[in-house]
Amino acid sequence: MTQARAVTFTPQETRARWRMMFVALMGAFALMFQSIAAEARGAPESFADLAEKVSPAVVNITTTTVVEASTDPSPIVPEGSPFEDFFRDFMERNNPGGQAPRRSQALGSGFVISEDGYIVTNNHVIDGADEIEIEFFEGFTLPAKLIGTDPTTDIAVLKVESDKPLTFVPFGDSDAARVGDWVMAMGNPLGQGFSVSAGIVSQRGRALSGAYDDYIQTDAAINRGNSGGPLFNMDGQVIGVNTAILSPNGGSIGIGFSMASNVVSKVVDQLKEYGETRRGWLGVRIQDVTDDVAEAMGMDAAKGALVTDVPEGPSKEAGIASGDVILSFDGKDVGDTRELVRTVGETEVGKAVRVVVLRDGKTKTLMVTLGRREDAESTAFPADDDAAPQVPEAIEMMGLKLQPLDDTLREQLGISSGTTGLAVLDVDETSEAYTKGLRAGDVITEAGQQKIASLSDLEARIEEAKDAGRKTVLLLVRRAGEPRFVALGVDE
Repeated sequence: MTQARAVTFTPQETRARWRMMFVALMGAFALMFQSIAAEARGAPESFADLAEKVSPAVVNITTTTVVEASTDPSPIVPEGSPFEDFFRDFMERNNPGGQAPRRSQALGSGFVISEDGYIVTNNHVIDGADEIEIEFFEGFTLPAKLIGTDPTTDIAVLKVESDKPLTFVPFGDSDAARVGDWVMAMGNPLGQGFSVSAGIVSQRGRALSGAYDDYIQTDAAINRGNSGGPLFNMDGQVIGVNTAILSPNGGSIGIGFSMASNVVSKVVDQLKEYGETRRGWLGVRIQDVTDDVAEAMGMDAAKGALVTDVPEGPSKEAGIASGDVILSFDGKDVGDTRELVRTVGETEVGKAVRVVVLRDGKTKTLMVTLGRREDAESTAFPADDDAAPQVPEAIEMMGLKLQPLDDTLREQLGISSGTTGLAVLDVDETSEAYTKGLRAGDVITEAGQQKIASLSDLEARIEEAKDAGRKTVLLLVRRAGEPRFVALGVDE
């Protein structure tokens, strides 16, 4: 039987072997860390392949506007200046017909979304244009006609006629974009022609000023002239339309905004089909439920949209009332007013939807058939039926000097004759009421979600809030006809 032979190494050989094992181990760790880092960054080695792939679908847009002639030959000099007559005579001799019409040009960007020539850009790029010309990456140009615009989201759809199919890019799912994902912007910054910049998604769900805003914030360089251009994900899909920048000097500082593709694509479909948008309309005025309002209403969390008024329209017909909190719309939970407005706007006109409201501490489901927002007309709010008692005295409470409405106050405040409530005569500037925006001239029409007509009504609602263990009372305040709810603390 053969016995195993013991193998021995000299100290030098042992050290050499340990060095080899250490080097191999470090190499393995280095490869592993590089792989993890690359996976975490998701950084491409180059954007060149992506840029080459999508460039033919990105276009430069030049608009021309004819500026009307001026018939006033007077130069800009102070009125009554001794030079006024001299310059008027000079201008009339040298330009007897006044200033001639002139053509003004502007530049922007866009992208092709179909092989038959539909193009998406910003509304502000083509607004007021008499002529629109599209320059393609390959160097040829085509005239474009306007299909439709949506100033609310600043989107416009154009159409060109081409003898051959055009290269186009598809919309991607903007909701799938994550903060930190790589993106690439393309366009015509400062009139320099086709240009590419890259960055990451800095944040999602940004709102600037519109009710339907859903902007992707990015640090990819966006400058003037980039407006209307696409923001691509790494699959070459458009996930945003570059629209605005935040900058103190007009140049890129790494804070750019692109309207999310999931908003844009719906608008584009409607503009292509109808030449205009057709958004759902619920027919309510709403405000966010703040923490103090939620406490005043006995809610366990601040959520939903609080109805402040219900004019004639779909909601009134369905039974929704002022003071209801909309918790769910068409099976979707409502987080706040902005979320509700967007969801309603994206819902088909004429669709019957289930709306769940919180009323008097209990949920109630109502069916509402949506109207069309664009067709909705302003409706005057009806006056309350109950007449206000004529009580001339004023009282101070919660930092407010209050007096029941009488004919004189109604006339002074421009309020219809049948309206009841308490007029705010003055507000203590050190009070909570002043901090929350109440001012002289406001009218309190409800307290604790019940109509009030006298000071004793308000005192009774305050006592009811205290008895219920609440720290605040909910007031419905109107200013120039516009309503909002305000929760004010009650004295112990």
